Amino acid sequence: MLLPNHQKDWGQAQVPPGKDQFVRWKVAACAGLGAGVIATIFEIALWAVLTDALPENFLRDTRFAAAIVMGRRVLGNPLDWQVVAVATLVHFALSMAYGLVLSLLIRRTSTLSSLAVGAAFGLSLYALNMYGFTTLFPWFEAARDSITVATHLAFGIAVAGVYRLLAHPSMRK
Repeated sequence: MLLPNHQKDWGQAQVPPGKDQFVRWKVAACAGLGAGVIATIFEIALWAVLTDALPENFLRDTRFAAAIVMGRRVLGNPLDWQVVAVATLVHFALSMAYGLVLSLLIRRTSTLSSLAVGAAFGLSLYALNMYGFTTLFPWFEAARDSITVATHLAFGIAVAGVYRLLAHPSMRK
């Protein structure tokens, strides 16, 4: 049983001793989805401002994501609607899954702590994705750069922020 929210820290509910605050699973999935959109826009903006590699990097990363499901054959081929659809599904499925994981980590933290945990989570995801998963999907090595680090950092912060806003509507006041 949750006690009334006393607005102690931007919507952090008071939890009786020994009881975990529940995770709002739909909110967590939506936060991951929203953060996936935010991070993609952020990455495109960074490519546009800091490099001359747009749209090449965007199209490259689309192929990379699709190749997780469709195999290496899509890496050298022109994009078609199937590749784009699969890449989009992979990107947002992972975003929602990561949103669910992060929500477990921040469910009992303050807003500021949630954002800090989100930042650390984003950096950890970068390491996992760009160094761990490359044992299975080596083509992602080409995406190891500062823009990808910044994008993962932004993703983690965005998941935490969106989750806190949606899970605790009192923060919007």
